[in-house]
Amino acid sequence: MVRAQVFHPSYRRAWYAAFRTGRRFFALCLAAALLITQTAAVQAASLIRDSEIEALLNDYARPIFKAAGLGSQNINIHIVNDKSFNAFVIDGQNMFIHVGAITKSETPNQLIGVIAHEAGHIAGGHLARLKVQISRMQSAALIMNLIGIGAMVGGAVSGGGNDVGEAGAAVLYGGTSIIQRSLLSYRRAEESAADQAGVSYLNHTRQSAQGMLQTFRHFADQSLGSVNYIDPYIQSHPMPQARIAQLQHLAERSPYFNEKDSPQLQFRHDMVRAKLEAFTNKNNAQYVMRKYPESDRTLPARYARAIVRNFTSGTPAAVKELDALIAEQPDNPYFHELKGQFLLESGKAGAAIPPLRQAVKLAPSAGLMRVMLGQALIARNDPALTKEAIGQLQKALLKEKQSVVGYRQLAIAYGRLNRIPEAQLASAQGFFFEGNADFAKVHAERAIRAFPEGSPNWVKANDIIRDVETYKSIAKK
Repeated sequence: MVRAQVFHPSYRRAWYAAFRTGRRFFALCLAAALLITQTAAVQAASLIRDSEIEALLNDYARPIFKAAGLGSQNINIHIVNDKSFNAFVIDGQNMFIHVGAITKSETPNQLIGVIAHEAGHIAGGHLARLKVQISRMQSAALIMNLIGIGAMVGGAVSGGGNDVGEAGAAVLYGGTSIIQRSLLSYRRAEESAADQAGVSYLNHTRQSAQGMLQTFRHFADQSLGSVNYIDPYIQSHPMPQARIAQLQHLAERSPYFNEKDSPQLQFRHDMVRAKLEAFTNKNNAQYVMRKYPESDRTLPARYARAIVRNFTSGTPAAVKELDALIAEQPDNPYFHELKGQFLLESGKAGAAIPPLRQAVKLAPSAGLMRVMLGQALIARNDPALTKEAIGQLQKALLKEKQSVVGYRQLAIAYGRLNRIPEAQLASAQGFFFEGNADFAKVHAERAIRAFPEGSPNWVKANDIIRDVETYKSIAKK
């Protein structure tokens, strides 16, 4: 199940604070951009949610996080719907991986190396320390700006003409440039430290750093081939040659350098890549069919073709291919889930229920599957199935605590059973996690009047009202 999702208000608050910081230090535009560019890019892009892909990424990351001492931090890995090769962190609890990083990583080890590098940033507290560095530079920036403004004003008053005014502008530019270079130097040191930490985590988990080395060699080839000259002092990352030399030295010293990914892990990796290629190129079926031609009878290729056929030949053609895959791997929950998704989206909710029930049975901890099953049950407009849907959605939301779709479906189910206060509370939760503060507060205020003070539902409604008021007060400052 691949779907675009929006960010919830807690992220929006974090981004708002980051953008406020960027405006306050406008003279440090480049330094602030180091913090802001990534969050702005994510804000503009959508996220992809998928049980299969997330399960694989979490399996990749779990031992790395444990080795980094991050096992108890509940770090969330998000998939950004962007085909460029990139990954980054914006705080200590959220890692973002682009679709392109997954599809362009030919082996699990290559992607695991990327995760290890980003884990190095989190474990090293690099973003928090960078913010401190920017804060320390604020006074220096203000001093340089005052000197520059004074020089320009002095030139205008004394009749010194353009020479003095231009000198003031040069001080402004030159001072800011010095500060920018200082911060970029700091960033390069952190990138190097993250590389070293990533290799140490791979060693600790007895995995090869060869994939990380291959990835950064690819980046080096791209950067060196795109320009004639790179100024090493205005880069946020170490120079490619130096970075590769350091990584190669560390990687080849490891006793696990020649370790290979297991065939089972490579298979899962290939399946996820095929799935992403098919979904993200559903409007370019020719590309998918060239990449996974009919002559390729492997399961990943057949998986990709089944997905594309849903968008080109219709759901019956896709279901036929998925049934063939299910016959070969009846215990694969993701084949059942995808069959149910396609049937539900084509208006066949009744037919979607059995495969979705089977998917949930095979992967009971996958909250996204339960949300979809709840949606299919509600679509039947049967009171008994609606009651079942409420149970499924309540279980799903224990895992998917911020699922807008889950809360909206729950609101529909409660409304159908005339449980209006609970429907209003579910609506409030859905609007809150969608980022619609005004609607969230309205529904929460309606719901809270029906619940006994101090009851669990009263507390939930009160929390939404309080959080919305806090969010608005921050936005006004």
